[in-house]
Amino acid sequence: MDNYYKIREFQCTTKAKHGVGALKSLPDSIRELGAKKPLIVTDPGVVKAGILEKVTQVLKEAGIECAVYDQVVPNPYIETVGQATQVYLDKACDCLIGLGGGSSMDTAKGVGVEATHEGNVLKWEAAERDLERRIAPLITIPTTAGTGSEITVWAVITDPARKFKFNVGGPLLSPHIAIVDPELHVSMPPHVTAGTGMDALCHAIECYTCHFSQPHTDAAALLAIEHCAAYLRRAVGNGQDMEARYYMAMSAHLAGISYGTESAGAVHALTQTLGGIKPEIHHGPAVGATLGAFMEYNWIGRPKKFRRVAQALGVEISGLSDRDACMLGAEAVYDLAEDVEIPSLSDLGIKEEEIPLLAKEAANDPQTPGNPRDIDESGYTWMYRRCLGLI
Repeated sequence: MDNYYKIREFQCTTKAKHGVGALKSLPDSIRELGAKKPLIVTDPGVVKAGILEKVTQVLKEAGIECAVYDQVVPNPYIETVGQATQVYLDKACDCLIGLGGGSSMDTAKGVGVEATHEGNVLKWEAAERDLERRIAPLITIPTTAGTGSEITVWAVITDPARKFKFNVGGPLLSPHIAIVDPELHVSMPPHVTAGTGMDALCHAIECYTCHFSQPHTDAAALLAIEHCAAYLRRAVGNGQDMEARYYMAMSAHLAGISYGTESAGAVHALTQTLGGIKPEIHHGPAVGATLGAFMEYNWIGRPKKFRRVAQALGVEISGLSDRDACMLGAEAVYDLAEDVEIPSLSDLGIKEEEIPLLAKEAANDPQTPGNPRDIDESGYTWMYRRCLGLI
């Protein structure tokens, strides 16, 4: 029986404030949470781009003192979260601001967990146990349009001992307030705009087609796909195009909502395990390099849904068989990735001899069960080989 007819649950407890200039609402948002001293969790790139200064200036003008942890790294480690938590405690902060891309927002979520639970973030790996309490008050401010982490109920943290990315989360991890201001996105260089945009598209396509989809998430996913198809090329080509920046911000945000409280599918199983083994490979480009193969492999699992994805991507599907429509959808994704200059897996350094290990790890990832088509190591092997041009 299709999951649509089962008893399901959908939660979205984050208040979203969005639009050009939305950053101005930050002081009121802090007061709304009953807080007085936030810790801003961010990364050196955000500092270099001058975005942290914009945020601290807004707080200074409102008479709000803050502390800063600005050493977040890509694919943040357990230690990264622990260091930020120590600053939160040492500076007697009472709320958090996750400022940046997914890594900064996920680190802030991890601090929120450690501030309200015993032990470090690893103890609360979702595969082992659920969170027991609401995390510390958290405001998320994305500076990229990709992860949707400002509204998702998950944080992805790297355990270097296992060379593995694990998830922490559930409804208790929801950010309290998300502030989405496209003015903060104009400093993104084209390659970052491209990679994060493909990540947003992937969230939407995976969550629309996965076994955990439901009407609430489907509605958000389809609009996210349409926005990305219409505006990603423009945002990459002209970073000052505020209309494109706004709708890409909304694409990422809606795709984050489409994640719901569960998981996605094979692309994220593949790229999360890949990033754990090879942390130098950034998530966005890896997603962009594998999404087309995902669609080719998986359409047979939910052909009507992949047909609708093709339509949302702008493909004219009238009179086509399901197979032909779905293949044209995959082709549209390949074309988009090429147009925005997403590197191939070969360009990212993946070699044929690495496939057996990478496929094995992907098959064991907790997001694999959500995949729309039954998949095991052989399926992941096919995807890797397809991406490397071996088939």
